[in-house]
Amino acid sequence: MNKSLFSLAKQALAHLSLALCLTPAAQAAEETVYRFSPVNQASIALSADYWNPIVAYVSSTSGVKLVLKIGRTSADTTAYVLAQEVEFVFSNHLFSPERDKLGWKVFGRRLTPAIHGQLIVPADSATTDITQLGGKEVVYPGPEAFVSYKLPYAHLLNQKVDAKVVFAGNTDAALAQLFSGRAAAAGVNSQLAENYGRREGKKYRVLWRSEPLHDLALMAAAKVPEKDVQAVAKAFAGMHKDPKGQAILKEVSQHIGLTQEAYFILSDGSEYAPYRKFYQTAPAQLR
Repeated sequence: MNKSLFSLAKQALAHLSLALCLTPAAQAAEETVYRFSPVNQASIALSADYWNPIVAYVSSTSGVKLVLKIGRTSADTTAYVLAQEVEFVFSNHLFSPERDKLGWKVFGRRLTPAIHGQLIVPADSATTDITQLGGKEVVYPGPEAFVSYKLPYAHLLNQKVDAKVVFAGNTDAALAQLFSGRAAAAGVNSQLAENYGRREGKKYRVLWRSEPLHDLALMAAAKVPEKDVQAVAKAFAGMHKDPKGQAILKEVSQHIGLTQEAYFILSDGSEYAPYRKFYQTAPAQLR
């Protein structure tokens, strides 16, 4: 073999050896990257503004790499979850009997005042009672929205109010339709409606509201190793105690209209019993 060929062969062997050395490390790194999907509660841009800094902080603090994965609508995001394309979520879409079987585990929640499902109208609307919504369009974020759609729509069905259902994709889009006059009323999560009102300077009246509920849950898929779940849970729960984490929470909360007191705490999931109870008596089309 001439020197040129020998040199090329030697280089190729060196590259192969390097590749073999790097491949296990690369695979290990790839295995530690988990996808985090929070339900779309605002536009994609606002959701990303809120969650990206939080996800970066939790990844850095826990040593467990998370990346944000959000669908175009809340239904799209939940579809990722049901297709097992994500490992961590911020959601209340997984408490039905069928989805309970998937094994998602609550490890935390965001500490905010109680939330309610509501039916609202603009402050200057002539509508004063839900019975007046019969035959009219009521807009909701999407078919997966528990607080904003399932609770209000179940109430309309139980009261035999035959309103037309319209889905907007997320709460911001639903409220934009409401205040533009394209819908007579909107089904909303009280917290998100308040946030939107503060951001956009909009006033509204509440026609009906549900019993109080806790904010959405932080959950991990059954396949995630317990040590990683615990590390992520600890990072979320300790965020408001760390000056750096506290500053991030204060800034991102302002983006979406939350107060700076909104932070994350640990949870064993027991607070979500009312969500599960709903499905025991819910109209068939909402189970």
